[in-house]
Amino acid sequence: MFHKKLKDAAEFVAGDHTRLKEIMHPLHDQIAIGYSLAHARVEVGNASLPHRLKGSETYYILEGNGEMFIEKESFEVNKDDVFLVPANASQYIKNIGNTDLVFLCIVEPYWQETEEEVF
Repeated sequence: MFHKKLKDAAEFVAGDHTRLKEIMHPLHDQIAIGYSLAHARVEVGNASLPHRLKGSETYYILEGNGEMFIEKESFEVNKDDVFLVPANASQYIKNIGNTDLVFLCIVEPYWQETEEEVF
């Protein structure tokens, strides 16, 4: 059994400049899962830095409006949108709305700083 409240997760600024709270991570929460789950936030007018993960990443948009860039494609994202970023794909997300862009990220295998390239 595992239980955590979002308010109890410490927020930090990731290498791609996204504000993150790790909700579930097997190395920090001592749970036997092969993925990590993070709550992410990009403030109004900001964007994450272009980056690439060795694993895949699933996004679920909770609030706000953004534009997602994956490789050479881009598309608008809004509340309740879900999309997958394939492993090793360059990516970044830009807040194009008037409120914070808030989303969940599932990274498989679990996120590790050494497995992310920021450019």
